[in-house]
Amino acid sequence: MLKKLLKKTLITLGVILLIIFTVIITFIGYFRYRNSEPFSRLKTDFQSGELGRYVNPFIGTGGYPWVCGQNFPGSALPFSVVRLSPDTESSLFKKKALNTSGYYYPDNQIIGFSHTRLSGTGATDGGHFRIIPSTSENGWMDYLKGSYSKFSHRNETAFPGYYSVKLKRPSVLVELSSTSSTGIHRYTFAKNDQPHILVDVCSVLGNKKTGEGKVIIHQESGEIEGEARTYGNFAGRSGGIKVYFFARFDHNFSKSVIWNSDTSFPGRNSFDGAKLGIELTFDRSEQNQQIELRVGISHVSRENARMNLESETDGKSFETLVSEAVKIWEKTLSLVDLEGGDKKEKTIFYTALYRTFLMPTLFQDVNGDYFGFDKKVHKAEGYNYYTDLSLWDTFRTLHPLFILIAPKEQRDMLVSLVKMKEQGGWLPRWPSGTGYTNSMLGSPADVVISESYQKGIRDFDVKSAYEGMKQIALGPTPEGSAYSGRRGIKDYLAYQYCPSDLMEQAVSRTLEYAWADHAIAVLADSLGLKEDANVFYRHAMYYKNTWNPATRYFQPRDSKGNFSGPFEPLLLTYRDKGGIYTNDYVEGSALQWRFAVPFDQSGLISLFGGKEPFVKELNDFFAKSDPTMGRWSPGSYYWHGNEPDIHSAYLFNEAGRPDLTQKWSRWILENKYGVGANGLDGNDDGATLSSWYIFGSLGFYPIAGSDEYELGAPLFKSAVIHLGDKTLQILTENYSPENKYVTKVWLNGTLIAGWKIKHSDIAHGGILKFEMSNLPNRVMK
Repeated sequence: MLKKLLKKTLITLGVILLIIFTVIITFIGYFRYRNSEPFSRLKTDFQSGELGRYVNPFIGTGGYPWVCGQNFPGSALPFSVVRLSPDTESSLFKKKALNTSGYYYPDNQIIGFSHTRLSGTGATDGGHFRIIPSTSENGWMDYLKGSYSKFSHRNETAFPGYYSVKLKRPSVLVELSSTSSTGIHRYTFAKNDQPHILVDVCSVLGNKKTGEGKVIIHQESGEIEGEARTYGNFAGRSGGIKVYFFARFDHNFSKSVIWNSDTSFPGRNSFDGAKLGIELTFDRSEQNQQIELRVGISHVSRENARMNLESETDGKSFETLVSEAVKIWEKTLSLVDLEGGDKKEKTIFYTALYRTFLMPTLFQDVNGDYFGFDKKVHKAEGYNYYTDLSLWDTFRTLHPLFILIAPKEQRDMLVSLVKMKEQGGWLPRWPSGTGYTNSMLGSPADVVISESYQKGIRDFDVKSAYEGMKQIALGPTPEGSAYSGRRGIKDYLAYQYCPSDLMEQAVSRTLEYAWADHAIAVLADSLGLKEDANVFYRHAMYYKNTWNPATRYFQPRDSKGNFSGPFEPLLLTYRDKGGIYTNDYVEGSALQWRFAVPFDQSGLISLFGGKEPFVKELNDFFAKSDPTMGRWSPGSYYWHGNEPDIHSAYLFNEAGRPDLTQKWSRWILENKYGVGANGLDGNDDGATLSSWYIFGSLGFYPIAGSDEYELGAPLFKSAVIHLGDKTLQILTENYSPENKYVTKVWLNGTLIAGWKIKHSDIAHGGILKFEMSNLPNRVMK
């Protein structure tokens, strides 16, 4: 008894100390910069495009670490391999990667500038080939000791395709841009300073493991090349990821020194090691000294890294490359034109649209080579190969957005998923780099594939995809497989729910498996496989078997059919350290999983006893939620920063209360997004939250796995969505910021009955017009 009490006391003390520690480290930056001006302060010779001026890349780079957006401010192109951005650390606490993408807004030191990272995820991966400017002889020793460059946000600027910062010590102006596979650097040193450039060949974000480093110096041509394998949160799960580089300076360096760990090797032109780097010295000049560097990246070979660099950048000046990046982003952002709304709303919208194109990753070289899940080199022909698909998150909002505004890219992502299945053995759940991460739960690829097919994207091997879906849904993966499949699937099929005494996360797994099964059933129907469809429609209803009518919650149930106790529906999984009450839920409370059946809304409503009690409970779910954005504890009620409940505001439509869908979706737009460093309510999760804002502000929302959208209330006076050579216009009557409710909706001049539309209604363009009012339209039936 005493031992248990002591253990509980130590756990409690640890939690308290962690909270105190985090509050202190975030106080300096988070509270100081939380409502910072959304536009950059450092003035350079470069400017964003007309739409790019609304993009604030610093949104979602701060806040409490566990509810940080995990975004980065550096340069990237749509879906590019290279995401060139600063890596930071606090001088007070010496803690790296509090933001998993490497840059944490409250930090005051820049470690250097690395080329790879994930966008908006909870995984710390990447950080390859960090570049560090220095003015010290043997600056590599200072770097290894943790002596980094101080900086201020007042001396920093960023817009799509460009990032710049003026470092204090050393006094260096850093300017970054990028192409798809090449990082573009320019460092301007003060006159008379001795310029040095350090290249950390074995760098990695955070404190992850590296190995297999190699570097070769070509001093006569001002070039270096090398490679390394890193083992980040995700890459480490599939044997690490091998990355290669080829770098070229605009003029020769006069001296080079290789270091490995804390030992230097002057005069060496090549070296192999696990903690490897180079220091390059350039001749001093009395004039303003600029050093330009281009770093080509490949996951196939050093030769391909050189090919990428030369193909993408040869013959182009730094100014030209920045201009090209700006133009690419202007074209991408112009997929949606807005009228109305204030500067803040447009900033949030276009920043969100920008984020939606940062990931997945276009993983191939310029010749189509890519490294597949079978650890072999393949060539993409007739498609582009993508990886880093955060499917458990992005199937809900991001992929539905791609289907609408980027169907070609979405099609290629489907082809890529099928290639992963063919080369690795299984359709993935969260593929990253060259392997399965097995992160999260369920089989969300089923939903993405089925929805894409229903909405008209069919130029891929749907039969192979369907077989892969069935393979995972009807049985376990063999022992020792690289992919974990649906954990507990054998028991799910036997008991028709996931028994809580035979597996963890039983309730959440049941609900997720049922949603995926429904998507498979719809696809089987579309393919004319009626028997299969009937099987999976039946499986999709298994979710009802975890519903406890006595409590009116989805509740853990053991293999004997008994609902398990004790039951604490308001307790968050994050606050139940021993998993005593919440072991059967994932990343949330039982209350937050209570509404996680968007694929069978009428069935869910019937479990509550009808529309009126359902509306009462769902409205209470929102009314009691915390309006604070990015709060250190998200609370037990509606939490926009996590996935299981983010569709919930649109469930009121099915219950006959569209006014409450309009009220609470607008509440989310106004309270859960901002222009400060903490401008997201949690991890962006590969732009899941960002794409939610796009749909929410346009006035319609996808029900993932279906061909339907729920109607809400548009935020802007009008919007034009470019669908290839067609346009979808969203218009409003009686528009004003105060008019948050909708009385009528017309599609191409025809009054809509109900509050849903189909994808086929808008896929080829048209006019969707909303009549707005400041009074709710109560239509409960």
